[in-house]
Amino acid sequence: MITMSMTEAGDGSGCMLESIANLHLRMWIVQMAAMCRPDRVVLCQGGAAERSELFRQGVEAGVFIPLNPDKLPHCYLHRSNPDDVARSESSTFICTPARAIAGPSNNWIESKIAYTQLRGLFNHCMAGRTMYVLPFVMGPVGSRLSRVGVQLTDSLYVAASMDIMTRMGDVALKVLADTPEFTRCMHSVGDCSPERRYICHFPLDNTVWSFGSGYGGNALLGKKCMGLRLASYQGFQEGWMAEHMLISGVREPNGQKSYITAAFPSACGKTNFAMLIPPESYRQKGWQVTTVGDDIAWLWVDPKSGKLRAINPETGYFGVLSGTSEMTNPIAMQTISNNTIYTNVALLPDGDVWWEGKTAVPPPTAIDWQGNAWTPDSGRKAAHPNSRFTAPMHNNPILDPSVDDPEGVPVTAIIFGGRRAATIPIIYQTFNWSYGVYAGASLGSETTAAATGKVGVVRRDPMAMLPFIGYNIGDYLVHWFRMRGKMSDPPRIYHVNWFRRDERGNFIWPGFGENIRILEWILKRSHGKAYAVETLLGWMPRPDDINLEGLKLDTQAFLDAQRVDADALKAELLAEEELFLKLAGELPKEMIFMRELLISRL
Repeated sequence: MITMSMTEAGDGSGCMLESIANLHLRMWIVQMAAMCRPDRVVLCQGGAAERSELFRQGVEAGVFIPLNPDKLPHCYLHRSNPDDVARSESSTFICTPARAIAGPSNNWIESKIAYTQLRGLFNHCMAGRTMYVLPFVMGPVGSRLSRVGVQLTDSLYVAASMDIMTRMGDVALKVLADTPEFTRCMHSVGDCSPERRYICHFPLDNTVWSFGSGYGGNALLGKKCMGLRLASYQGFQEGWMAEHMLISGVREPNGQKSYITAAFPSACGKTNFAMLIPPESYRQKGWQVTTVGDDIAWLWVDPKSGKLRAINPETGYFGVLSGTSEMTNPIAMQTISNNTIYTNVALLPDGDVWWEGKTAVPPPTAIDWQGNAWTPDSGRKAAHPNSRFTAPMHNNPILDPSVDDPEGVPVTAIIFGGRRAATIPIIYQTFNWSYGVYAGASLGSETTAAATGKVGVVRRDPMAMLPFIGYNIGDYLVHWFRMRGKMSDPPRIYHVNWFRRDERGNFIWPGFGENIRILEWILKRSHGKAYAVETLLGWMPRPDDINLEGLKLDTQAFLDAQRVDADALKAELLAEEELFLKLAGELPKEMIFMRELLISRL
């Protein structure tokens, strides 16, 4: 960690700047510091010692609360502003010269107007504060898709979190060398006023400016901003894809290992699925699941083999805590047992933390996520529904050994899924790539607390990417169809719905580790070793094709969960028209054709 005063930054001669060989980066830091006017500028170089110093400063400043070192070594609690607890989609913009580049699904501001508005907000915004310079790499070093970004921020929380979530520090400066090609990420917490909150992406400039939020999805600019919105546009331009997907490896009893990607909207079980532990009966047979990533996948087609490959660009997990427990996700509980930041959870008297769903019995007393005394009779939640953890991926006991491989992993199957109480079956396979793209593009899911707005409303969320597509959604869908032309052996595409309910409102499928039973059929189908029957929606397993042994779910219940009601499906098609009308003339012809085929089957 190298520090200089604002006086030194003014003439570009400070010792911190002199340690940066890249003249393009030095010039940009000087320009931004002159605008924001911080008291100090600090270059973060990465490493455990520096991270400890960031936390020490954070504790001193009241940003972090140290937790019980015996129960949670090197763990800290962070409380965010009560008006700043989720992604602010209404404040998120794609800024381009013409609206057509951003498309109909994104909030848009013309580039020059956006820069003018933002400069007014950033002007002197860091007076009395420290500007942290965070160089970072997204993706394994040496990968063809790896990207360097540099974030400037006045948030200690962001600095510490980016050290967990990315390859931050000197390694990024070495990769950057003397090129001007890096993502410029400008951030200030500002005053956290929702009325003065802007998360602006400039895809043509490879730039993000975020003001007025300290929440991870709005402030950790390597994550959704660079890792998805900007990367998706770069992928469109360069012939690869950035997707809101987990990546998991699955080893079968015969020793064959396959990798799958899966796209679920936020808070719909991505982390649980990525960290799946097979039930005992499967583990005894030799089934094993490993985690490559739980949130973002960058994918490209290997020109030699024609197969789709994937990397996880991150080095940490920014996961939802609500409902996470030793019963639902023991791997996550092990992962967050040390060197973790807990955000907006309850603090117990012994220095431990708690959130709804962690234990069956709530604690008798606690300090809630806003710092107030709490008991089970308080009539309010102890932790925020979107409380989060930020933990290093190398804490994960089932981390896949290929996670840092620059060549990534080959993808055998792609799974789409949402949170639906009815209509959509537990599992089906799409007939082909084009129909799989249609199924992913028309994906509907009930909204959760991961984003601001009403919870429980069915929203069309193409590929679980609607909030993260950094350019025109019509071009995005066209890109999916074009990618098929690069592949000689494309992954098979499936759709799952772990959240289907019976007439009493109970979940039909047990979920969690038992999802390996569905995954088993998916892999066998992908390798040509399992049967299926043709239905209106796609290929579905017969009850005999899914191992139901040991479950309370009988054959009839499984058939009920797989039943596709033609009238309900017609209503679903009508509901999809909201998306189709929004896209209007920008809808790819393949989407129209696939929709007509589905209607004809009905």
